[in-house]
Amino acid sequence: MPRRPRRLHHLHAPPPRRIVLPWPLPAVLVWAAAWLLFAGLRGSVAPLAALGLACAVGVAGSLLAQGWWRRGLIALGFPLSAALGGAVALPAWGWLLPLALLLLVYPLNAWRDAPLFPTPPGALHGLQDAAPLPAGAAVLDAGCGLGDGLKALRAAYPQARLHGLEWSGPLALLCRLRCPWARVRRGDIWATDWGGYDLVYVFQRPESMARVAAKARAEMAPGSWLVSLAFAVPGVCPSARLDSFAGHAVWIYQLPLPGDGAAPH
Repeated sequence: MPRRPRRLHHLHAPPPRRIVLPWPLPAVLVWAAAWLLFAGLRGSVAPLAALGLACAVGVAGSLLAQGWWRRGLIALGFPLSAALGGAVALPAWGWLLPLALLLLVYPLNAWRDAPLFPTPPGALHGLQDAAPLPAGAAVLDAGCGLGDGLKALRAAYPQARLHGLEWSGPLALLCRLRCPWARVRRGDIWATDWGGYDLVYVFQRPESMARVAAKARAEMAPGSWLVSLAFAVPGVCPSARLDSFAGHAVWIYQLPLPGDGAAPH
């Protein structure tokens, strides 16, 4: 008879309230900020520089949105309106600058993996009880984004050595600034060996979970932990499951995982 996962329920205080602006107000505010900056700079700097800085405001503001289509609208709103309105005379190649900024923050590899979606505050509450680790254990947030997952892991494992891995260079830089107590580096989560970590945390797409499981089977040591927010490993019974008040289940697996041990592609 297959084992049933332990379901852990924890009583805890509700998360601090966060101000959530109704859509499309965040986009309008970012577009307005970009236009104000552009208007203030266009008389004192070169048009291309003014365009680039205003576009950077839009791209930076897009990091705060949830969902790829909203991020795209926020990031591209200013350059599209500037182009259609004829606000600045640029050579044709100059309009590639907004696209270059967007690809800098959201490289093509990141589009194939999970979108930038932060770990909700408190989503990993109780993880330390379901997946206990000794002091000094090495913990990896694979695809750390802006560092929200690292902050949640630090709350669960304050004595752990926390590592973050992020493909986007700008996001990795911002994560280092937000999480100076963690070792954050730019890299490909699929090319990096997970074998040296006692726990690996992922917040991926459901389509990526089979690949996550194959990589964990191939590289992670027996007794280590694989933790996934929101999406389960297909066909594998978890060691435990947390019902998070953030609206997502936390799926917890202790290695070795059952399976054929095939290496990830």
